[in-house]
Amino acid sequence: MEHNISDNLLNTIPSLRSLPANLDPRILHARAIKASKFETSLFNNLIALYSKSNLSSYPLRLFYQIPRPNIVSWTSLISASSSTLLALHHFVSMLRHPTLPNQRTLASLFKTCASLSCLPFGLSLHCLSIKLCLSEEPFAGSALINFYSKCRLPGEARKVFDEIPQKDNVCYSAIIVGLAQNSRCLDSLSVFAGMRSCDVASSMYSISGALRAAAELAALEQCKTIHAYAVVTAFDSHVVVGSALIDGYSKAGIVEDARQVFYDNLPNMNIICWNTLMAGYAQQGDHDSTVELFSLMEAEGLIPDEYSFLALLTSLLNAGMYVETEYWLKRMKEDYSLEPTLEHYTCLVGATGRAGQLEQAERIALAMPFKADAAVWRALLSACAIHGAADKAWSMATRLLEIEPHDDTAYIILANVLSAAGRWDDVAKVRGSMKDGRVKKKGGRSWIEVQGKVHVFVAGEWKHERSVEIYHKLGELMEEITKLGYVPVWDEMLHNVGEENKKKALWCHSEKLAVAFGVLSGSAPPGKPLRIVKNLRICKDCHEAFKYMTRVLERDIIVRDVNRYHRFFNGECTCGDIW
Repeated sequence: MEHNISDNLLNTIPSLRSLPANLDPRILHARAIKASKFETSLFNNLIALYSKSNLSSYPLRLFYQIPRPNIVSWTSLISASSSTLLALHHFVSMLRHPTLPNQRTLASLFKTCASLSCLPFGLSLHCLSIKLCLSEEPFAGSALINFYSKCRLPGEARKVFDEIPQKDNVCYSAIIVGLAQNSRCLDSLSVFAGMRSCDVASSMYSISGALRAAAELAALEQCKTIHAYAVVTAFDSHVVVGSALIDGYSKAGIVEDARQVFYDNLPNMNIICWNTLMAGYAQQGDHDSTVELFSLMEAEGLIPDEYSFLALLTSLLNAGMYVETEYWLKRMKEDYSLEPTLEHYTCLVGATGRAGQLEQAERIALAMPFKADAAVWRALLSACAIHGAADKAWSMATRLLEIEPHDDTAYIILANVLSAAGRWDDVAKVRGSMKDGRVKKKGGRSWIEVQGKVHVFVAGEWKHERSVEIYHKLGELMEEITKLGYVPVWDEMLHNVGEENKKKALWCHSEKLAVAFGVLSGSAPPGKPLRIVKNLRICKDCHEAFKYMTRVLERDIIVRDVNRYHRFFNGECTCGDIW
């Protein structure tokens, strides 16, 4: 019986599709030797089979037995070493023979350059692919798009995409995912819409990529539209799309819908999906739901990983529960034999600092088994700001600026803490250092989705087509909340600005403009929350103003800033004024 199977396998070469996935290549190799079959095509396929197994030493030895290797032979060898520098070495050897690459050779090499972040070699390959007229071929082109995306060059990736005359779904998927990964979310959604209008068949990757872009923008309507499309195309039950849907609804602030998607596909949900849903609750500071999910996941027989604990610890951090954070970090090590990473310790440092235990938080930062990075000192600096610890804030800002000397938030937070303490000479020093270092305050941007279109606002700008109406509506809102008792919270950076100009500067913050436009345009039905996304930490004045606006508007306002979610309702915020 074994003899017949081996002979059949031998006869089916070079067609690999008919071979069992778990086939040991050595069996087939032995049969080939016994039958004295040494065709180049057989060697090529054996190299490919060996590369898919853990027998990494065999492909090169087998390659050297080929009397006259062809381009398929070289491509098989290069693909077998695609995650190492050996692939590039084999490619150079191939050119010396000489043998020119085909688009599959280049695709494998672009994959190698992307994984190794080898930009110079990749650029040289791109030049060669142009000379050989291969860069416009879908197979090589999609790999080139992926290469530029991984190298954080989304503009170059888009140029490659635009130059491909016959784009298939792999090309579309590569650019949609690449743009989303590089925070070019509007462009990603635009390409996805173009893909659908061209009747190019979608894949789970193009749909999940578009959902990732929608999640980054917290674009609920876009997420719902893509969800409906995923249902129609029967991709909604796939675990990759399911995970992206959970992430999309969670980041839009609708964790209930995310959980519904999760339960609808529960038999297919893996550890990534569980972690994604827990992370959604964590960003809301809902530690009860996060811990509940953690327990349910274990009950389902899944073993928590480091990301499960990161979601759990983040929820405790956002809830300000430092004792519980320490408890779970200890359990992670002792009960689950998982070594905490720097991100896990950052949660502990941040939670301890927010609880007012600044000295203890600093001791943890200095004693943990990792060198503290900028995120650790930034967490401690924010904690110092919350508790008005000016001297400690100065120390934390100094540590942070040693790592990231152009971090504008470090200067601004420190200046605000010092000004609150009345230390104006020190404030002047901070502002002087900021000026000497040519550090400029990062511009605030906020966006809101209205009828499926995302509108972006920048502080003080009048570029929107309805700017006159927006500023008028904002003026009305500010007057109404002032009658309710709203008092502006001044930013130290406006210290030398006149009273009237201070007021104007605060009123035109990007998140306030977004809220005004949302009210003006009816971005959500009456009584439904307004959803705003901000690229920075929400300022204290906007945070205070939104509390009053919820009373005036009689509706919730949900803001996702760079740190967490804030849900304003009836004059309060779920963050408890600590963020």
